[in-house]
Amino acid sequence: MAVGGMIGGGIFSTLGVVITVAGHWTWFSFLIGGVIALASGHSYSALTRQIGKPGGSYAYLRELGWLRLARVAVWVLVVGYILTVSVYAVTFGAYAANAFGAPHWAALAAALVAITFLAGINLVGASEATVLEKVAVWGKLVILLALALTGLWHWAPERLVLHPGQPVGFLAALLGSGVVFMAYEGFQLLSYDYDEMRDAPRTIALAMPLAIGVTTVTYILVALGATMLAGASAIVEQKEVALAVAGRQAFGLAGFVAVSLAATFSAGSAINATIFATARLAEQAAKDGELPGLFAARDRRDVPWFGTVVIAGAAMVAVLVGGIERLVELASLVFLLIFALVNAIAFYRRAGQRWIAVVGCSGSLGGAVMLAGYLTGIV
Repeated sequence: MAVGGMIGGGIFSTLGVVITVAGHWTWFSFLIGGVIALASGHSYSALTRQIGKPGGSYAYLRELGWLRLARVAVWVLVVGYILTVSVYAVTFGAYAANAFGAPHWAALAAALVAITFLAGINLVGASEATVLEKVAVWGKLVILLALALTGLWHWAPERLVLHPGQPVGFLAALLGSGVVFMAYEGFQLLSYDYDEMRDAPRTIALAMPLAIGVTTVTYILVALGATMLAGASAIVEQKEVALAVAGRQAFGLAGFVAVSLAATFSAGSAINATIFATARLAEQAAKDGELPGLFAARDRRDVPWFGTVVIAGAAMVAVLVGGIERLVELASLVFLLIFALVNAIAFYRRAGQRWIAVVGCSGSLGGAVMLAGYLTGIV
């Protein structure tokens, strides 16, 4: 679920957006984002095991007695997850429509159908949602790594440069790490599913760092390999379907089809994982009186149906009104701020290694400041 939540929309949705900002430093932006995510994952894991219950940052704040801040945090989180579901759905629709040469309206229709279908899978039950996740995660990892290694085999670093003759400074890598951060949203979904795991303390302690490590390595390899295949300018021009372009360069029609399938399965798995976990976060907040009581309602299959339907519906609205670049940037800003808060709580409660929490907090805040400056035109 953690790998699916991150890679699901991450590299497919953000590669072209990050290259626009960071140019040939894009791989380093992914590395910086991975370090911040790894430190934040350490804090999430330690705090969740310390309090022994699900809820993520919302639960940590309530445990401290900071109820007003917890109420604000849960609303911000739900909005952030709705934005990420919409990004994943736009990615799904773009790759699906591109595979068949369909127009833009078909991409939007496919995005809406994907959300509807995967919300339905969630309504069927947790075990079915988890089986879907396993199949999708392994499939996309194999395809992405094959694409990346092919690109690295045809080593061509000059193709990483977006605008020849216009050098991009190291500052761009720092800014890129803020833009890219939505790609690392996902591992913390495990903290909402704590009660549904076997041997939860051991599982979450192993799963978070392993998932973040695998994801970071995959992102760096794909950022280098795919860009060397297709060229930075081609990926930026077709950023919604960038990896399909690289797949065609690597393996012809077979590569185009394989990457398109990986992208649609990947985005689908991310939609599935995010709706699954967010509905359970909303359920917990409703039980605490922070969200309307209907969010705590479970159907005869023991699924929080109301939260699932509302989250899916709101994401469908976001698909219709927002472009992928702005959705990615806003979602990244939300999660950078939330991760900074979680690292600060871990430091305060002495959960895990405090120096790691300092790294996570300072990195998240720095990324948020850089991204806010970019969004407002200051940077």
